[in-house]
Amino acid sequence: MSSIPPPPAAEPDLPTQAAVDAAITSRRSIRRFLPTPVPRQTIEDILQVAARAPSGTNTQPWQVHVLTGAALQRLSARVLAAYDDPSQAAQHSEDYAYYPRQWVSPYIDRRRKVGWDLYGLLGIAKGDKAAMHAQHGRNYRFFDAPVGLVFTIDRVMQQGSWLDYGMFLQNIMIAARARGLHTCPQAAFNAFHRIIEDELGLDPAVQQLVCAMSLGWADPHAVENTLVTERAPVAEFTRFHTA
Repeated sequence: MSSIPPPPAAEPDLPTQAAVDAAITSRRSIRRFLPTPVPRQTIEDILQVAARAPSGTNTQPWQVHVLTGAALQRLSARVLAAYDDPSQAAQHSEDYAYYPRQWVSPYIDRRRKVGWDLYGLLGIAKGDKAAMHAQHGRNYRFFDAPVGLVFTIDRVMQQGSWLDYGMFLQNIMIAARARGLHTCPQAAFNAFHRIIEDELGLDPAVQQLVCAMSLGWADPHAVENTLVTERAPVAEFTRFHTA
């Protein structure tokens, strides 16, 4: 009986591997950007590369709204006004549950740690609700980024398409890093989806907000940008099955 020969050995492309690894591992959520504009062609190039993300039967469920200039400022102002007014904020809620309804370990522990690590860098003490509110509100300024991305999906699409969407979002963040840019994916906008739908002229019966994202050049002097979150080791989340 003949055996299947092993595949030919392939030499790894070390420069390519290093570049890809660096783009992935240097990605982090930036929370203060420089006002330096990002050329439209660069944004289009990033989105074109990101569109190579896989999707079931090539459905490509992503829809992207790029906000810059007055459009970005107008949306930010409307959301911030609602966020800062308790009576208005109470009228807004998420269209879908991004986070679990009930937190358990280890997820709640990781959530708390990243929150306190960030507040610690910024000198925000526990119990300082005003400072915490102001810091969270910076989400709605896109952390001063010159580009705000808003992602929507048709409501007819199901859970598999949301998985596909995640790969598309990751591609955007990695393609941005390859160009020296940074990002911050933001679910904070989700509670204010009705304002976003109105501002962008979306039909809420047809389209649903997925999330938003800040895109731009990181402020190298901002202390909050020094935060690098921890990752669990491979042994903690992986099981190898060999027999």
